[in-house]
Amino acid sequence: MMELGRTTDATHGKDETLLDLIRAHAETIDSTEHPDLDSLVDRIGSARVVLLGESTHGTKEFYDLRAAITMKLVKERGFNVIALEADWPDMEGVNEYIHGRRDEWSGFARFPEWMWRNHSFNELTKALRAHNSSERHLPASVFGLDLYSLSSSLENVYNFLSKQDASAAEIARKAKACLHPWQFDPSQYGLAVLREHIEGCKDQVFELLRSMHEKQIKASTSNKRLLSALQNARIVANAESYYRLMYESSVDSWNLRDEHMFETLLLLLDHYGPLSKVIVWEHNSHLGNAAATQMGRIGELNVGQLCKSRFGDACYNIGFMTDHGTVAAASQWDGPMEVKRLLPTRPDSFESLFHRAGGDYFLPIRNARAELREALRPTRLERAVGVLYLPQSERQSHYFHASLTDQFDEICWIDETRAVQALKHIPEIGEADLQPSGL
Repeated sequence: MMELGRTTDATHGKDETLLDLIRAHAETIDSTEHPDLDSLVDRIGSARVVLLGESTHGTKEFYDLRAAITMKLVKERGFNVIALEADWPDMEGVNEYIHGRRDEWSGFARFPEWMWRNHSFNELTKALRAHNSSERHLPASVFGLDLYSLSSSLENVYNFLSKQDASAAEIARKAKACLHPWQFDPSQYGLAVLREHIEGCKDQVFELLRSMHEKQIKASTSNKRLLSALQNARIVANAESYYRLMYESSVDSWNLRDEHMFETLLLLLDHYGPLSKVIVWEHNSHLGNAAATQMGRIGELNVGQLCKSRFGDACYNIGFMTDHGTVAAASQWDGPMEVKRLLPTRPDSFESLFHRAGGDYFLPIRNARAELREALRPTRLERAVGVLYLPQSERQSHYFHASLTDQFDEICWIDETRAVQALKHIPEIGEADLQPSGL
């Protein structure tokens, strides 16, 4: 058996041929702050859904490039919805800011706050605010797709119903009372249900969601306040299920989360109408087609796979990768952000190939010649760094097998990257954030 990480002469020869193909197709990126994106936008073409990934949650260049791509698509191609791997209530405050309805945005006060409380994202919010202030442009809105905001979403539903419907507000109050012991650490709710065999709050949460759906039937779906309240009710229902499932099945809990994010995406497209276009920011593990990775082989799906199945070629997904540099990450859950040295990638990985090709570049795959697509189809290792980075166990913690041709339509490669710059910390008591893989 060939030793992992070692190559035979035949493998070496294939890699040299693949390197030549990569160099022939690569489109050089001269600047991550002011990139030339005309050819990329041409390749995106008439796509309605554009997925912008990242191989780490803490890389400045990934945020800067995604922001540049986002603003170009917003300004030149009429994209009007930006959906992010973030909590819905926090991102609502950002949306208020970019539409000029508040003077600043805050939020994202709990772990991992640097994902969105950083200078690069702050610059994007300023650019979107300036764009939206012009009557010549189609305004763009931002939303959070995730389901971790159990307590704040439930509070928002209760506040909405308190002003609308006393009987429905009482249903929300009962759900709040049931979940109150775990309001700051909902992960312990699932553990209590599993270990202590308590009944849990499933019935109360289901009744709340049912009452919200009844209100939706009676009102216009164009009502933004109702849309927000209904979405927060969906978050409460799915989060309650998620925190119960996470201790029973990592596959089921992962799938529930990604299905929730995909359904939220569809909800936004439906709300903004048939001409709406959406840009999605999430980790590569959520946006690259899971069917082309070892995730798919164990039964996991993701947003990228669901988008490809639903939208076909009207979905264009781009994976962002790097070899070495620094990264913002923690060493343990709820730990402080650290600026860590990102190890050079393994020689048996896709990233090692891209590093050997040299420089920073976009690599089209969908629109490439068949030779490149076929050469990138055999599985190799690929790196994924979430909010945790554990270099001492990097192979086990951060690598998985994938077929790149079937995973992404294009790769954005930045050889050496830097840690994202966090904004000032906001001390605030909030619910704990527990993610099975840190992605």
